[in-house]
Amino acid sequence: MPHTIEEIAQALGATALGAVDLTVSGVAEPAMAGPDDLALAMKPAFADQLGQGRARAALVWDGADWQALGLKAAIVAPRPRFAMAGLSAMMDPGQGFAPGIHPSAVIDPTADVAADASIGPLTVIGPRARIGAGAVIGPQCFIGADAVLGQGAYLREGVRIGARVRIGARLIAQPGATVGADGFSFVTPEESAIERVRDSLGDQGEITSQPYARIHSLGNVTIGDDVELGANTCIDRGTVRDTIIGNGVKFDNLAQIGHNVVIGNDCLICAQVGIAGSTRIGNNVVLGGQTGVSDNLFIGDNVITGGATKVLANVPAGRVMLGYPAMKMDAHIDTYKALRRLPRLAAQVAALQKAVFKPGQSD
Repeated sequence: MPHTIEEIAQALGATALGAVDLTVSGVAEPAMAGPDDLALAMKPAFADQLGQGRARAALVWDGADWQALGLKAAIVAPRPRFAMAGLSAMMDPGQGFAPGIHPSAVIDPTADVAADASIGPLTVIGPRARIGAGAVIGPQCFIGADAVLGQGAYLREGVRIGARVRIGARLIAQPGATVGADGFSFVTPEESAIERVRDSLGDQGEITSQPYARIHSLGNVTIGDDVELGANTCIDRGTVRDTIIGNGVKFDNLAQIGHNVVIGNDCLICAQVGIAGSTRIGNNVVLGGQTGVSDNLFIGDNVITGGATKVLANVPAGRVMLGYPAMKMDAHIDTYKALRRLPRLAAQVAALQKAVFKPGQSD
């Protein structure tokens, strides 16, 4: 749907300049933009690319000389990347999910589905499940018995919500996300080698073969408002108490959240992060891609971990961590620099030894 430059600027709380009645129907990078696109020239580095495209209007940085760039209209935002959030929402064509309930959907008679909810083909909604107003549930989804899905939920293809899971308003779940699988929890009749290694930090002791008995997950998963789940993200239910995800938490693809984990508000959990059972994460925490967090730990508010960090101990609030095992980022960088110097230092030591201890020299 086309929008005028003025309409877009008003929606974004930005400033429209030039031919504000000019309409655009999409967005594009500057070099690839056509005459009906709004070019995204959000910083000076993109200025030269505007000449390679055919855009008549652009989202530009504050202070840009948009007329000198050959534009007929511009939208100026103090923080253009933040303006992208609203702009992308306006321009998103969606997935084309039809309103209403598809004839192939299977909905238990006891389920409470809001009248305006959209239920896609081959979706299954279990007994006594509750689906909030304005929810959009795509094709081949599953909502288990007694599950609660808040208003405005948006579930892409193949999302699975287990029995008794409780989710707040405005959930976004990307394809294949799973909430409410059983936790990975097993025990042996006698003390296992795993337990001995944890205590001894390496010694298995006497090795005996033992079967693993399954500990069933009796807890649930509770998720707050405005949470987003990446594709194939998995959140396990608790063993006895609930696994809890706070408000505003955003998960990237392939994140794994173990049983009994508690995550605070407004956290970013990036791709391939794994959080082991019973760990507690504070508010506004950012876990970089492939971060691994061991079990029964605490990570304080506002902690940031770099990519592939492995957290094996508690982390105080406000720390920036990197490495395996995780340490303060500045200390890790210093250690890495020293590691790179080791071959040269070893060669220097060898040369010194050769000079001091000549062959045949006695004490």
